[in-house]
Amino acid sequence: MLINFLAEHKTISVNGCIAQMFFIILSGSEKLFILSAITYDHYVAICDPLNYMEKMRKEICVQLASGTWAMGLFHALLTTVLTLKLHFCGPNQISHFSCEFPHLLQLSCTETLTNQVVLLTSTMIFGSSFLFTLISYIHVITTILKVRSAEGRHKTFSTCSSHLIVVGLLYMTVFFQYTKPRSVSSVLLDEMLSLQYSILTPMLNPITHSLKNREV
Repeated sequence: MLINFLAEHKTISVNGCIAQMFFIILSGSEKLFILSAITYDHYVAICDPLNYMEKMRKEICVQLASGTWAMGLFHALLTTVLTLKLHFCGPNQISHFSCEFPHLLQLSCTETLTNQVVLLTSTMIFGSSFLFTLISYIHVITTILKVRSAEGRHKTFSTCSSHLIVVGLLYMTVFFQYTKPRSVSSVLLDEMLSLQYSILTPMLNPITHSLKNREV
């Protein structure tokens, strides 16, 4: 990293770039799926508290955690294997600070239809994950509003406020990055959005998840 800060011309091998892409997809996918798992936890805790211990017993928690990593690993491996089949014989400059999947597709000189289908399918899967989160929180907020005392509403809402902040920051920037039209696309905008969901949001996580801690 220090060398890259000082180097005027920054280079990376094709295999190194694809390896970097694999870990970006793995960590990003796992993060989105784990947010959905946390949403389910909040939904059960607030909307069905009497059955919480049964629905969130240790076996279920292990399945949710292992399932998020398994789906993230499958998605990253599938994308990486298909990317390894591409040939890069044209321009070799990425106008970005990391090797992200869409930017690699732009450099390929072979047919990328299969890769684009995988990208579209991934977007739909993550979209369904967001839809699940949205519907769950509609039920959660509806349940909170039915609480009679203001103190009870505040206490109940505080259990999921930090998660809502993280979900909002992450999903808004990721979806805008991957669904925005080309007419509003630019190198600077792409880099700013990537900085938001890859660096700033993870940096804010310790703060947002500690909002319930009075000392913090």
